[in-house]
Amino acid sequence: MLEYFKTILSKVSFDKRLFEKELKKAIKALVPEEVVLLKEWCYRKFSSQYQPILATCFE
Repeated sequence: MLEYFKTILSKVSFDKRLFEKELKKAIKALVPEEVVLLKEWCYRKFSSQYQPILATCFE
């Protein structure tokens, strides 16, 4: 599931609202260990573009 959500987030990263929606969906669907991995990956890949969204979703 984690790889699936990574693919989705990469594909929707052009749209701020869609990215946030899919990120919230991923966080709800994944187990806690996968959420940690997703958080690390998101911050590596999208922190320059979506820092406020990441901070809100992963707080």
